[in-house]
Amino acid sequence: MLVSMTRSSQCWTTKRFTVLFGKPFDGGKRMDNGSQLHPSMARLQEIQQEVARLGQQVCAFSGLQSDREYRRLERELSRLQMETDQVETEGKAELQRARKQAAQELEGLLRYLEENATHPSRLAIEELSQEAQRLVEQGVVEPQRAGAAEIGDELVDAVQELVLRLTQVKTGGRVPLRKARYRALTRVCAVQDVIEGRARQQTLPLPLSEGTHAAVQRINQVMVQVSGARSQLVALLMGLSGRDSCAHLSRVLTELLVELDALDVSGNASVRNYRKRVVEEINGLLKHLDLEGEGDDTCRYDLAQNDSIRQIEAVRGRVAQLQGEMLRQGGAGEFSFRPKAELQSLLTHLDQVDTARNPCIREARRRAVLELQALITFLDLREGLERRQPGPEEHPSHRAVWQVLASLSDLQAQVLCFDGKRADKSYMMLEELLTKQLLALDAVDPQGDPMTKAARKQAVKLAQNILSYLDMKTDEWEY
Repeated sequence: MLVSMTRSSQCWTTKRFTVLFGKPFDGGKRMDNGSQLHPSMARLQEIQQEVARLGQQVCAFSGLQSDREYRRLERELSRLQMETDQVETEGKAELQRARKQAAQELEGLLRYLEENATHPSRLAIEELSQEAQRLVEQGVVEPQRAGAAEIGDELVDAVQELVLRLTQVKTGGRVPLRKARYRALTRVCAVQDVIEGRARQQTLPLPLSEGTHAAVQRINQVMVQVSGARSQLVALLMGLSGRDSCAHLSRVLTELLVELDALDVSGNASVRNYRKRVVEEINGLLKHLDLEGEGDDTCRYDLAQNDSIRQIEAVRGRVAQLQGEMLRQGGAGEFSFRPKAELQSLLTHLDQVDTARNPCIREARRRAVLELQALITFLDLREGLERRQPGPEEHPSHRAVWQVLASLSDLQAQVLCFDGKRADKSYMMLEELLTKQLLALDAVDPQGDPMTKAARKQAVKLAQNILSYLDMKTDEWEY
């Protein structure tokens, strides 16, 4: 049966060789009655070996039904189904069980292949990839053909939005879906990097005058070639250039590096720096030209194995421990445990986590930072409430704001502990109570008192942040 398809293909193969016939695999030597292996059993074992080989390929496939590889896998699995049905069992129970189990294996593989290729998330990834293609076609390729080289801020913003939308596609832990999302993200992020590099290039000073040095003329010519290569690279990454290849462009750029390296620019610092800038431009393009194997490495698309994610998760685990201890003491009426120094050091540690420009890692770090900030804000509010010593001349409106803040402190403690879904009654109750506090703040009339006005503004912001944090805890995000 298709029990562990989302595990590694090696585990998948081993498991099925072990349990195909309901007992340990004996290498196909003899049946239980001691006679030579029955021809039908031998044929079923041959089929199973082919199933194991195809199973690894099905697990690795992350494309669509329209892909050639999908049609090949479907064709081979269907052929094995027919051959399995044609195996003669002669009414023998062991042969019937073996044939039935082989048929179930094949049916499970076909179903798994189709489910992943037609999964709503896979279709969403493809739709976003096509949207990226259209953006690049209209914003980069067509203007380049028309002789316009400038990159507008609108294109940069649109690509950034696409990256965020791809990051939010849910995969449910399915390896093919995670691979497909990672491949799409890799390419769109590379395009984003190239486009942002072009936008930065537009703000730099004009190239040096050719009269400055004998080598400047050739460096300027290389710069023109690099500009064209940048647009060519973006088209390649988005599948918009059928004539060129990443290998060809890599050779062209490497040759330009060799040529630049051979130029004699000694004795002129400005020309040397100019050449260095062009070399960095070329190296920046070259790093994006080795994307054909992206996504095949488990550590790339399975971010649970990523070192940066592990650091982030370690911080989150420590924050959860501190939060639990803090709330336990606070629940007893004595709030003496105040780990603000450690929380601040954890924030510093998160700032130093390398995201490698990966949007999933960036988002994971952002969410961890918000968790930390929520706890620090909670501590600050509790300390403020404890230190508060209202005088007889305190403005009534100011007192009303503090009453709301006291309620928000209690609600924030519940939000910090919340671990459910949006459909839960506790979620809806917390959302309603927080909304009521916002309405209570709206009803407070500062009556011209500047302190009350400032306090109410801060309280509104706090209530909105608590609502946003509650919403974040229930949005089922995954990396």
